[in-house]
Amino acid sequence: MSVVASYGQFCPVAMASELLCSRWTPLIVREFLCGSRRFNDLRRGLPRISPALLSKRLKELEGIGLIERVGECGSEYQLTPAGEATRPIIMALGFWAQSWVDSEVSLRNLDPTLLMWDMRRSLNVTEMPEDRRVIQFVYPDLAPNKQNHWLIVDGPLVDLCYVDPGFDIDLLVECALRTMTMIWMGLTSIEAEQRAGRLLIEGDRELSRSMRSWLGLSSFAGTPRRSFEAVRLAAAM
Repeated sequence: MSVVASYGQFCPVAMASELLCSRWTPLIVREFLCGSRRFNDLRRGLPRISPALLSKRLKELEGIGLIERVGECGSEYQLTPAGEATRPIIMALGFWAQSWVDSEVSLRNLDPTLLMWDMRRSLNVTEMPEDRRVIQFVYPDLAPNKQNHWLIVDGPLVDLCYVDPGFDIDLLVECALRTMTMIWMGLTSIEAEQRAGRLLIEGDRELSRSMRSWLGLSSFAGTPRRSFEAVRLAAAM
């Protein structure tokens, strides 16, 4: 592997940081670990990165041996064994942040495009009927052109639409973007938000009843919550 930039230290932590800690790089690796293989899929998981910077980072990752081109004319990427070996590192970062970082800090960065893309790829199709189901998510607190999103589940295939696909809606889910983000992150539950009147679910009763099973939460949901302040106070007692 060749190093992109050097801290001038032999420490393995420094060496790993040289390879993995440039801006956007850990998130690009996260996307590969989540199954993305094409440039456009990477952009859907990273909606705020510019195409030029993404291309640059991909070339860097290829140059240091973490990814390689595959498919017809190199149209796809995949992790090399060295890239796959970063999985526990990236996951550990997520578990640490879910456990220790104040959730209010995370929830300042609400993004409907990223949330719906994450929900699409984590959806548990084995808990859905085999025939096509259409689920509309409505976030009334957003601008009109960003309020509506549709998940179309047809057997093992899941598609995400930002314009009306023209199919009958089997289930309507309506809430604030913050509410659905908190549910997906495991910071609250579907049942708690329904009881509080912050989450409306209408349509197919079986889909509604089993939503907790098929929705598919973040990989970090369920991580015990901690806080620096709570630990400090406990140590002072």
